[in-house]
Amino acid sequence: MNTDNSRSKKKRLLTRGIMTALAVLAATAAAAWWWRLQPEPPPDWLVRGNGRIEATDIDVATRHPGRVREVLAREGDFVEAGQVLARMDTDSLEAELAAAQAQLRRAQSAKSTAQSIVAQRESGIAQANALLAQRRSQLALAERSLQRSRELVARGFVSPSRLDADEAAVEGARAALAAAEAQVHEARAAVTVARAQATETDSAIAAAAALVARLETEIADATLKAPRSGRVQYRLAQPGEVVAAGGKILSLIDLDEVYMTIFVPEVQVGRVAIGSPARVVLDAAPQFPIPATVSFVASEAQFTPRTVETQSERQKLMFRVKVQIDEDLLRRYRTQVKTGLPGVAWVRLGNVDEPWPGFLRNPALDGER
Repeated sequence: MNTDNSRSKKKRLLTRGIMTALAVLAATAAAAWWWRLQPEPPPDWLVRGNGRIEATDIDVATRHPGRVREVLAREGDFVEAGQVLARMDTDSLEAELAAAQAQLRRAQSAKSTAQSIVAQRESGIAQANALLAQRRSQLALAERSLQRSRELVARGFVSPSRLDADEAAVEGARAALAAAEAQVHEARAAVTVARAQATETDSAIAAAAALVARLETEIADATLKAPRSGRVQYRLAQPGEVVAAGGKILSLIDLDEVYMTIFVPEVQVGRVAIGSPARVVLDAAPQFPIPATVSFVASEAQFTPRTVETQSERQKLMFRVKVQIDEDLLRRYRTQVKTGLPGVAWVRLGNVDEPWPGFLRNPALDGER
């Protein structure tokens, strides 16, 4: 009886040992498998930061108040730079432009008239100068005749009445000369006045032309075009609405400049340079790292901008770093670009020329190392 109990007890102990050994082996295998499934630790020449995909917002707004005539783009549409997106009502501006153009034509006609008057007045100067020369000749002739008469009267060859007549002729010639000189001054003054009037017409033409140019510019500004290529994010006004100066009609997203803003600790930011290679890993597609480049590094530190943070984290100084996605890649996948997606940006530190770790490699990219 005792022998059977001893055998049973040994059998139970053996079974328990086997079970314990199997449990240990299973735990060891599970731990090894779990360890193999863990991602490889990132190398020390990489720094990471959390952020969201961002893009430059562009507001298409009107420079002048007015009524929206038509909006040619819808939310979600892709537009190219220079494409017409909306038009404002320009009926009143076109009426003002017609009036300004008529004013310009009147000013130009007035200038032609003023130029004709200047030419006429300059011709009057020539006539007055010719008359003046004639009067001077007549005076010189009268003075010589008077001199001869005085000599002949002194010798008794002519009567004194001839002398009186020559003296009267000299006085008349002098009066005629004075009148001719006055006509010359008058003609010159008339030319000065005519030229001043012509100058005034030049000013009137310049003012009218400036008004026409301003109205033409306002009419051109009433056609709203896309300043850059992108996607329409919001349609903020509808046809028929009256908007103030600077009123927004559409809001675009510039898909040629998509980036993620991260914050790098001050102990590592010294090794981050403009142009440093980077990878952006989105939470929505972690298997497709996106190539990027550092395009901005802040020159001043700031506290970690988190909504919830501990006191120790609040004391850590960070530098804002902007990681911009490759433009060629954006053009290839522009229809798939979504802003606001969260993710992680990995940035190379220093001039390390090492292959990207496995979790940052994208086999779909040409030339990926």
